[in-house]
Amino acid sequence: MRRHFLALALVALAPPALAASRVTDATFEATLSRRVVLPYRVWLPEGYAAKGKAWPAILFLHGSGERGNDLSFLARNGPPHVAETRGLPFVVIAPQLPAGETWAGDAVLALLDRVQGALAIDTTRVYLTGLSMGAYGAYEAAIAAPTRFAALLTVSGAGNPAEVCKLKGVPTWIVHGAKDDIIPVESGREMARRLENCKGDVRWTLEPDEGHDAWTKVYEDPATYEWFLAHRRAP
Repeated sequence: MRRHFLALALVALAPPALAASRVTDATFEATLSRRVVLPYRVWLPEGYAAKGKAWPAILFLHGSGERGNDLSFLARNGPPHVAETRGLPFVVIAPQLPAGETWAGDAVLALLDRVQGALAIDTTRVYLTGLSMGAYGAYEAAIAAPTRFAALLTVSGAGNPAEVCKLKGVPTWIVHGAKDDIIPVESGREMARRLENCKGDVRWTLEPDEGHDAWTKVYEDPATYEWFLAHRRAP
């Protein structure tokens, strides 16, 4: 995500003239803003054109390998791949990071605001998921706005365990491959453990035969989408 600081205003109060003192009093004031550019692709379900229906939505955050400036990369993995090859009964939303960038929760939430305002989405059935680097982004966005999401699924990733209890009201499913040699299993397990300790609604799955690419099995399984649809947040 490209960041540009647009405005910066500084006001400093001159310290009093104290001949024998080294004490300085001052005030710092700043106005900061930034421009966000985040291309995305949307897959609409069959029957979307029917009037009067609001659809469940999946917001998917990709891993490091799908960064770039080619939106076709987004269909390599996860719900976008399933939506493109077989179809899903969801609006699937997938933003794409430029090369070298990482996810920022505020940008993800701002994008969701824009898409929800433009499409027929049931705001009580918006699901957030991410794999690898995208799992970190999904945690960040969900922790920043836990009431926005009906459920959270993270695969082969982790987040900030010190803040994960903010998700105790969000049904959360955490999946990790036992043979993951990129992100340690313990990183994912610690998120689940912390959430369990604060009495969150958490499901932990350790895939014994999977490595870092545990996501292919997870997202290809129809039961994953049934799990999403089993959850709805309060309006």
